[in-house]
Amino acid sequence: MYEIKKTDEFESWFVAIRDPLTRGRLLSRLRKVSLGSVGDVAPIVNGIWEMREHFGAGWRMYYVQRKKTVILMLGGGCKSTQVADINRVKKLLPTLED
Repeated sequence: MYEIKKTDEFESWFVAIRDPLTRGRLLSRLRKVSLGSVGDVAPIVNGIWEMREHFGAGWRMYYVQRKKTVILMLGGGCKSTQVADINRVKKLLPTLED
């Protein structure tokens, strides 16, 4: 099981998603993660991982793991904005407290 913590940046990105079905599916994914099933993930760089969702625009949610049981959500986006999204969360990472 994991405790999910969200940065302000992640929350801002998430509430900006207009489609309620997309928000619901992404929330469902986070619930599954909190229960221990991380699903389809891939390493990015510097300990940053992406949760990949293969529907719609190809949604991605970026995170780092702290300790053994804490997932810190950094941000998100879709496949078409992936490079910019990764650059944004890479810049955010050094500003976070452990």
